[in-house]
Amino acid sequence: MSDGIVIIPTYNEIENIESIIRAVFSLRKSFHVLIVDDNSPDKTAEKVMELQKEFPHKLFLSVRMKKSGLGTAYVHGFKWALERHYEYVFEMDADFSHNPNDLERLYETCHFNGADLVIGSRYVTGVNVVNWPLSRVLLSYFASVYVRMITGMKIMDATAGFICYKRKVLETINLDRIKFIGYAFQIEMKYRAYAKNFNIQEVPVIFTDRTKGQSKMSGSIIKEAIFGVISLRFRKFFNKL
Repeated sequence: MSDGIVIIPTYNEIENIESIIRAVFSLRKSFHVLIVDDNSPDKTAEKVMELQKEFPHKLFLSVRMKKSGLGTAYVHGFKWALERHYEYVFEMDADFSHNPNDLERLYETCHFNGADLVIGSRYVTGVNVVNWPLSRVLLSYFASVYVRMITGMKIMDATAGFICYKRKVLETINLDRIKFIGYAFQIEMKYRAYAKNFNIQEVPVIFTDRTKGQSKMSGSIIKEAIFGVISLRFRKFFNKL
């Protein structure tokens, strides 16, 4: 039994899914993996089922009926993990933009260094992004600047999606009240942890844009993030967070 589980949401990740699963299971530290698949038409879930025969008791799959957003996929995964008593719960993308080798560094920062929530940060030591166009780098970087200005959080990479949570963080946050489903979800989770005075730390990672499959970024996701931050700040101000 591992004390840590890596939640990987998927939608049409057939080109990446086997490689990312094998990469996690090749690490020195033992992790379990939960794939939350939104009924991918490209048969991502079928590939995971095939791999489950090779990795019984450590590779898990939960298939939802339709594409319902990143935030709801992670909340689904969080609840699944809490029911099974994992102490460390990770968020990670399927497309290798997050290096699986860095999972061990996130774990060690939580396990040994007193962090309650650890962020694999693109911006804590400069700008560590590979293969992104300058326009997207600037959008992401200044989004975090904007979040810091509005919320008061000192987090350099507020929109990061490479994270380790201690169990107690997810138990304390009311997951049923999570409002956002796109990248604003990442901001909301950090802000709720910040509002509860949890110890949030950042470790530098190199983010590499996907080379296979298609990005899920859209204009509606960006709009949700921009206006969602203001909403979060007002809700905290009126004690309705």
